Amino acid sequence: MKKGRMFYKIFIPILVLGVGLVISFGSYIYLTTIHSVIDSVASGKQSLITQIKNTLEQKIKTIEYAFNTYSTTSSFSEVVNNPMTEEDFQAYRDINSQLNYIATMGMDVGVKYSLISLVQDWKISDGSLSLLTEENRKNLYESYINNQNKGLFWIKTDKGIRFVNTLPVFSQNKQAIGLADISLQTLRNILQTEDNTTVFILNRQGDLLYESATGKNLLTSGQMQRITNIAENESQTGTVALEKANYQKVEAIYAKSSYNNWIYVTLLDQQEISNALATTRVGLIILGVVITLLIVVVAYVISLHFTKPIRQIQRRLAVSTQPEDKNEIDWIINSIDTILSEKESLEGLLESELPQLETQFMLNLFRSRITAEELELNMSRFGYSPTEDSVYSTMLIQLDNYGERQASDKDLLLVAVNKMVEELIPKARRMIPILLNDRTQATILIYEGMNEQEHRKQALEDAKKIIKTVRDILKLSVSVGISNLYQDLASSKEACEMSKQALHHRLNLGKESIIFYEDIATVISGPVLLHYPVELESQLFDAIRLGDEELVSRSLYPLLGEMMKHSKNPLNFEVTLIRFVNNLIQLEQLIGVEVLLTQDNYALYHRLLDIRNPEEIERILVKEVIQPMVTSMKEKTTRQFRSLSDQIAAIVRAEFDQELSLEIIGERLHYSPNYLSSIFKKEFGMTFSEYVMSYRLEMAKKWLVESEMTIKEIAERLQYHNPQNFIRSFRKKEHVTPGAYRAMKQDK
Repeated sequence: MKKGRMFYKIFIPILVLGVGLVISFGSYIYLTTIHSVIDSVASGKQSLITQIKNTLEQKIKTIEYAFNTYSTTSSFSEVVNNPMTEEDFQAYRDINSQLNYIATMGMDVGVKYSLISLVQDWKISDGSLSLLTEENRKNLYESYINNQNKGLFWIKTDKGIRFVNTLPVFSQNKQAIGLADISLQTLRNILQTEDNTTVFILNRQGDLLYESATGKNLLTSGQMQRITNIAENESQTGTVALEKANYQKVEAIYAKSSYNNWIYVTLLDQQEISNALATTRVGLIILGVVITLLIVVVAYVISLHFTKPIRQIQRRLAVSTQPEDKNEIDWIINSIDTILSEKESLEGLLESELPQLETQFMLNLFRSRITAEELELNMSRFGYSPTEDSVYSTMLIQLDNYGERQASDKDLLLVAVNKMVEELIPKARRMIPILLNDRTQATILIYEGMNEQEHRKQALEDAKKIIKTVRDILKLSVSVGISNLYQDLASSKEACEMSKQALHHRLNLGKESIIFYEDIATVISGPVLLHYPVELESQLFDAIRLGDEELVSRSLYPLLGEMMKHSKNPLNFEVTLIRFVNNLIQLEQLIGVEVLLTQDNYALYHRLLDIRNPEEIERILVKEVIQPMVTSMKEKTTRQFRSLSDQIAAIVRAEFDQELSLEIIGERLHYSPNYLSSIFKKEFGMTFSEYVMSYRLEMAKKWLVESEMTIKEIAERLQYHNPQNFIRSFRKKEHVTPGAYRAMKQDK
């Protein structure tokens, strides 16, 4: 379903705010977790490095203590000053025992202990005795005694770290050197952790004594010096931020020994932290996605909820033809403005169309389509204020004739009559005049505070004024029918029927009649007496058969006058009129013409019975029925005459050289000679004998020119029994004799 702009104005901010909160909250949790993890890992690393420091320091203390203790004994001085030979087996064994004792006190595995006598130039190391050369002696002095401000120290070797103790400790005159070599493997075993943490050991000068990740160069000399400086000047434990070559940050965690000032260092890198945060990141992402989806659902539901009234308004306004704008509020405002504008237009239109609405109200009133509630509402709506004393009568007006106008102007004439009624009768004494149908104008007259005679007098005066005005202005006549008085407007339909019945009687009273229903009520209820002018109808029908328009006119009008004269009761005239139309249809079938049976005349009965205007009835019968029948009959007779005349002429042209007469042709065509003679003369403009003689003379002229026949032979062939008769007839027509005509044509 398409969502509007307002939906997205609510949905998107909620979604953005919610997602922003999720991101902010998740970021805060993540950052807090990072710090916690870093602190936790750093704390673990700090504990680990401190533990490593304590473990190694304890073993180093033992080694140093053992050597220091041994160097103070009397046996040490004796051994050192005693030249060691192969015969001094006991001294050699004592020294090995002493070294083994030191090993048992420190680290007896992976540590190589040595004792060197600088006085007697011998060395016992790892259970073996060797003598020192001068060069060996010199190297020992340079490495361990000369330029050394301490008699006890540790140095880094290729195989590990070496403990050096020049003896005696507190004497400038060094007699012996005690060595303890701890191998790299031993250090790894001592310093090894479960996660193989990288461990660095720096001396107090910042020199690297040991690193577990051999060959990786994880720390530069500058970084180690920085760690040493910080450890020297700040606290015994802590962290140092270092920057690696690729600009990555790494944390160095250190622990400084208060015993020998060694610095134990391990590294805390981002990968380690990232691995520690992997589970946290996945959890936060899943939680963020779930909360985001929940926010989307909540934002969607909230947006639907708050835009529901807008959608309802849109559906209510959907009947508007205005295209829907993307912004619902603007569209609703525009729609409301349009509705208000249309309302104003409708109010103005309603005001201008109020007469049409009132007219429709009157039509419904005359058709009994108004309830009592609607009647009361509309009377007030259209400004009528009837009282309990108000009485009404219905006045109908119909045209008697069209004057000098055509029947097609009937509607326009009725509109003019309706307008005149509206102007002639004051508004206080009438309701709005209307056109009841295409031939009747209707007005409800209102009477207040009058008796019955005064009502009749007022209606009569109004009717006379209307008839006179129509006659003077429109040059035509109208008749008026007035119903009985009634008090309930719901009875207007019955009153209208009364006025129609009254107008039916203008057939007897003539044009410009004013007929009150109460005056003809007794006539309507009287007996039906039929009088039909049979003889006049017979004369009319004979004239129609002959197609004689003049004779038809002389027969029709007396017939219609006789029919109307004897029809005092409207029912009499209806029966007479129906009989006359039926007889016309029968005549039409007999003479074989189609006028009344065509589609245009299928409603002739209803039209004639609905019309009470004598002149209109006469016009319909003459113009639409009888004249078309006479014309059709005349055309049919003309076609028949032409056919017979053509047949006679054809016989003459085919049999001109034989004996011909109308009697002979009449027998052949089954018509009387007189009838054939009249129609032939009418069609050809000459008699039959004249036509025969003329055609024979034309053939004679042809034979005189084209044949060798004699004049006598030609005369005989053309049925002239006396050649002189032929010559006289030829000379009478051509003004020359046959012989002279032949000679004249031959000369040419």
